[in-house]
Amino acid sequence: MIKLHPAIDNGFPPAKPGFSGGTLKCHCATNPVTVEVGAQTAHNHACGCTKCWKPEGAIFSQIAVVDRNKVKVTSGEEKLYVVDPSATIQRHACKECGVHMFGRIENTGHPFYGLDFVHTELSDQDGWSPPEFAAFVSSVIESGVSPDKMPEIRARLKELGLQPYDALSPALMDAIATHIAKQSGVLAA
Repeated sequence: MIKLHPAIDNGFPPAKPGFSGGTLKCHCATNPVTVEVGAQTAHNHACGCTKCWKPEGAIFSQIAVVDRNKVKVTSGEEKLYVVDPSATIQRHACKECGVHMFGRIENTGHPFYGLDFVHTELSDQDGWSPPEFAAFVSSVIESGVSPDKMPEIRARLKELGLQPYDALSPALMDAIATHIAKQSGVLAA
């Protein structure tokens, strides 16, 4: 069986009712970067893009969003740097271990402005929202996965209950299009 990501390969529990967040820690053995997330996440998904951080040996990352006002670096802030300042999502990673702690969109006109991207697998707490779909599935080829493996990868994602998309889920693509239509005046704001 193909291994996609350690947090999803064996299935995943449902979200815990009333769950209100937890602490994310980088992989440093001493003086880790910690980030408090003060709310449940949404739109958790397996992501095949080449920008998102993946644990060693994983084909996909696992990423979710949360209100940026609910994300706070609580230790090790001096160890953080922005991986690619020209990217839409400013991924803040630990200089020592390389783990991405959160991603933030600074462009106030972007449809996802106000949401931070986090890796809930970096938390010891149980109860986070589970992955709902897989995004940018074809992009795993860009990271070195053989195109011959794609039917097996898509079948495994479906077996896990994660519908594979080569963009975002339809609901998120609709949200982006709605935002753009409102900005352009095609739809009422």
